[in-house]
Amino acid sequence: MTLKGRSGPGLLLCLVIAIPAWYLGKQLPVIGGPVFGILTGILLANLFPDLISGFHGFSFEPGIRLTSKKVLQLAVVLLGFEMNFAMIVKVGGQSLFVMLFTLTAAFVTAYVMGNLLHLDGKTTTLIGVGTAICGGSAIAATAPVIAADDEEVASAISTIFLFNVVAVFIFPALGHWLQLSDKGFGLWAGTAINDTSSVVAAGTAWSAAAGNTIAQNDATIVKLTRTLMIVPVTSFLALRMALLARRQANTPDVPAYNLAKTFPWFVLVFLAVAVLNTWLPWPDLAGKFVTAGKFMIIMAMSAIGLNTRFKRLIAQGWRPILLGLACWFAVASVSLLVQKLTAAF
Repeated sequence: MTLKGRSGPGLLLCLVIAIPAWYLGKQLPVIGGPVFGILTGILLANLFPDLISGFHGFSFEPGIRLTSKKVLQLAVVLLGFEMNFAMIVKVGGQSLFVMLFTLTAAFVTAYVMGNLLHLDGKTTTLIGVGTAICGGSAIAATAPVIAADDEEVASAISTIFLFNVVAVFIFPALGHWLQLSDKGFGLWAGTAINDTSSVVAAGTAWSAAAGNTIAQNDATIVKLTRTLMIVPVTSFLALRMALLARRQANTPDVPAYNLAKTFPWFVLVFLAVAVLNTWLPWPDLAGKFVTAGKFMIIMAMSAIGLNTRFKRLIAQGWRPILLGLACWFAVASVSLLVQKLTAAF
């Protein structure tokens, strides 16, 4: 039996890429391991395309596909061990009203700007979800639901992380300029910065200057609450996909849609894990699961990079970045406006 069709070589390649990406992410948390993983994968895929595609019955592709899909879903489930409902009920509950408006702002902006920029619907959805909820993790959860291909995921991930890096540098400065309180900045950072690592980084920078941990803790809790929005958003997208497919049921060559087979069950498992983690006293074990999940996210992003070719990314050009900027600006502005009108800070 040849190695073609086996997942081992591709899984091993993604693991080899993820290890240094993980350590680089530790050294440069503003950028993060997923960015290093996806960039390394893209670099290898475009420098050695024939090697990745395989030769003489040998191929990395089966394992790369497995990592970008199934390993990624397992990673999202493991991130549920970071959730604690008791911890987020107070601060998280207070932030839900603001989140209602920021989520709406992100999705409306993505829809309008995506149409104006003539971007494909899946890339638009991924960038909108990534901006609205939690960056790479939300994109990871949404991609299999809408059947996004690796180039679309790579484009969205690259766009989202670009603004993660920028946010860490400019949010504390803007917060001081706007004369936000510690709690106000925590709520703003938690609702308006895309990725968890960047939220924590910005909150830590603010708290270091303030001499307390209010902004850091509030930003983190709000961000974790926001992450739970993965469940209703992905469930809605799955239902929408089912309805669209049902309308096409009588179209020749379009198979009947099976909701049970395509529903994102791993997202429901993610929610169940978060509920379980609230009541069981296993912080050390839960922490290890979260760490494993974050590492698997880097593996999955490495796999996505390995399946990415520059031609399609270049063809996308400036449009995904402009869409990401528009969504990010809308979310940040609406968060501040709602807080100001409701005297939240």
